[in-house]
Amino acid sequence: KEVKEPRKPRKRGRPAKGEERESPVEKRLDRQVNQSAEEAISELPVVCDRGTKKNAQGYKISWNGYKLHLDTNDIGLPISALVTSASLHDSQAAIPLIKLTSGKVTYLYDLMDAAYDAKRIEEISRGFGHVPIIDKNGRGKDVLPMAPHEAERYKIRSSAERANSRLKEDFGANNVMVKGHAKVSLHLMFGVITLFSNQLLRLLG
Repeated sequence: KEVKEPRKPRKRGRPAKGEERESPVEKRLDRQVNQSAEEAISELPVVCDRGTKKNAQGYKISWNGYKLHLDTNDIGLPISALVTSASLHDSQAAIPLIKLTSGKVTYLYDLMDAAYDAKRIEEISRGFGHVPIIDKNGRGKDVLPMAPHEAERYKIRSSAERANSRLKEDFGANNVMVKGHAKVSLHLMFGVITLFSNQLLRLLG
């Protein structure tokens, strides 16, 4: 296991004459702005580790393993997917997914929950000619509600929740019996392909 050296705490104030300080590390979202989707994805962590998130009831749940990041359209068809370490925050995969999906289909809106409330994500969305409708993360403060037309459009995001639920319950994402990023990714991508096929058949009647 790779051991990272702890970063030295930065001193406050202006540096003394002749003092050299480390340059601040560029944040991942800032780097992703100028990267291709493939370059950004290649930098995302893929080691097996521990993830934590809040469920629909607001309770924290934790698991060991990986996390599937899924882009779906408004009728629940998966368009892009990638698998990362479980600990990766959802927002860190947003920009490469926007770029990846934009290279496959033409679409108008990016609908995202409060985990994706970041300036860089909104800028990239608008840069592709999309309208970002992102639930605001108040970070402990009151936030203005969405405009009525945005709130109505945001309801369509429920199709993404249904796709995730079906992937877990019907297509094997809750029953991964293999180890390693490559094998877990293969298992999950088979589920994504099957979900796409099944959803398409439903729509065609």
